[in-house]
Amino acid sequence: MKIFFGGTFIEKEKLEEAGIEHPIKLEYYKIINEDEFVKKNNEKYGIKIVKTEYLQNDTKIEDKTIKYISNNEQKVNDILEILKHNEVTPISVQDIICDFSKSSIDL
Repeated sequence: MKIFFGGTFIEKEKLEEAGIEHPIKLEYYKIINEDEFVKKNNEKYGIKIVKTEYLQNDTKIEDKTIKYISNNEQKVNDILEILKHNEVTPISVQDIICDFSKSSIDL
Protein backbone atom coordinates (compact mmCIF):
# COMPACT_ATOMS: atom_id res chain seq x y z
CA MET A 1 0.00 0.00 0.00
CA LYS A 2 1.24 3.53 -0.69
CA ILE A 3 0.27 6.65 1.24
CA PHE A 4 0.78 10.17 -0.09
CA PHE A 5 3.30 11.98 2.13
CA GLY A 6 3.67 15.29 0.33
CA GLY A 7 4.48 17.04 -2.89
CA THR A 8 6.07 20.16 -4.28
CA PHE A 9 6.77 21.98 -7.50
CA ILE A 10 10.44 22.79 -8.05
CA GLU A 11 10.90 26.56 -7.83
CA LYS A 12 10.94 28.38 -11.17
CA GLU A 13 14.27 30.06 -10.34
CA LYS A 14 15.97 26.70 -9.73
CA LEU A 15 14.60 25.34 -12.99
CA GLU A 16 15.79 28.39 -14.92
CA GLU A 17 19.28 28.04 -13.36
CA ALA A 18 19.37 24.48 -14.70
CA GLY A 19 18.14 25.59 -18.13
CA ILE A 20 14.75 23.91 -17.72
CA GLU A 21 11.78 25.82 -19.10
CA HIS A 22 8.88 23.63 -17.98
CA PRO A 23 7.29 22.93 -14.57
CA ILE A 24 8.33 19.87 -12.57
CA LYS A 25 6.27 18.36 -9.75
CA LEU A 26 7.65 15.93 -7.17
CA GLU A 27 5.44 13.63 -5.08
CA TYR A 28 6.59 11.57 -2.11
CA TYR A 29 4.88 8.42 -0.84
CA LYS A 30 5.35 6.11 2.12
CA ILE A 31 5.12 2.43 1.19
CA ILE A 32 3.71 -0.04 3.70
CA ASN A 33 4.79 -3.58 2.88
CA GLU A 34 2.87 -6.62 4.02
CA ASP A 35 4.66 -9.50 2.33
CA GLU A 36 6.86 -12.42 3.35
CA PHE A 37 10.06 -10.33 3.12
CA VAL A 38 8.75 -8.10 5.93
CA LYS A 39 8.14 -11.09 8.18
CA LYS A 40 11.70 -12.35 7.61
CA ASN A 41 13.64 -9.06 7.52
CA ASN A 42 11.48 -6.74 9.61
CA GLU A 43 11.53 -3.88 7.05
CA LYS A 44 7.91 -2.84 6.81
CA TYR A 45 8.27 0.67 5.30
CA GLY A 46 9.66 2.04 2.07
CA ILE A 47 9.36 5.13 -0.10
CA LYS A 48 8.37 6.14 -3.61
CA ILE A 49 9.15 9.38 -5.46
CA VAL A 50 7.27 10.41 -8.60
CA LYS A 51 8.60 13.20 -10.83
CA THR A 52 6.22 14.72 -13.38
CA GLU A 53 7.58 17.05 -16.05
CA TYR A 54 4.99 19.17 -17.83
CA LEU A 55 6.47 19.58 -21.30
CA GLN A 56 4.89 21.79 -23.93
CA ASN A 57 2.94 19.03 -25.70
CA ASP A 58 3.57 16.08 -23.39
CA THR A 59 3.90 14.89 -19.82
CA LYS A 60 6.91 12.83 -18.76
CA ILE A 61 6.69 10.74 -15.59
CA GLU A 62 9.62 9.12 -13.82
CA ASP A 63 9.45 7.24 -10.52
CA LYS A 64 11.59 5.23 -8.15
CA THR A 65 10.46 2.92 -5.37
CA ILE A 66 12.68 1.68 -2.58
CA LYS A 67 10.45 -0.94 -1.10
CA TYR A 68 12.30 -1.94 2.07
CA ILE A 69 13.99 0.70 4.22
CA SER A 70 13.02 0.28 7.88
CA ASN A 71 10.52 -1.10 10.35
CA ASN A 72 10.50 2.28 12.11
CA GLU A 73 7.69 4.38 10.62
CA GLN A 74 8.89 7.63 12.23
CA LYS A 75 12.37 7.20 10.70
CA VAL A 76 10.82 6.73 7.27
CA ASN A 77 8.65 9.82 7.83
CA ASP A 78 11.80 11.77 8.79
CA ILE A 79 13.58 10.57 5.64
CA LEU A 80 10.61 11.53 3.48
CA GLU A 81 10.57 14.99 5.05
CA ILE A 82 14.27 15.46 4.27
CA LEU A 83 13.78 14.23 0.70
CA LYS A 84 10.80 16.54 0.17
CA HIS A 85 12.52 19.56 1.70
CA ASN A 86 15.56 19.05 -0.54
CA GLU A 87 13.47 18.28 -3.65
CA VAL A 88 15.17 14.92 -4.21
CA THR A 89 14.29 13.35 -7.56
CA PRO A 90 13.85 9.66 -8.39
CA ILE A 91 17.22 9.45 -10.14
CA SER A 92 19.20 10.39 -7.03
CA VAL A 93 17.16 8.87 -4.20
CA GLN A 94 18.96 5.49 -4.16
CA ASP A 95 22.36 7.15 -3.58
CA ILE A 96 20.93 9.40 -0.88
CA ILE A 97 19.35 6.47 0.97
CA CYS A 98 22.72 4.68 0.81
CA ASP A 99 24.37 7.80 2.27
CA PHE A 100 21.77 7.84 5.07
CA SER A 101 22.56 4.22 5.91
CA LYS A 102 26.28 5.10 6.19
CA SER A 103 25.70 8.21 8.30
CA SER A 104 24.34 8.81 11.76
CA ILE A 105 20.73 8.35 10.60
CA ASP A 106 19.64 5.03 12.08
CA LEU A 107 17.41 3.27 9.57
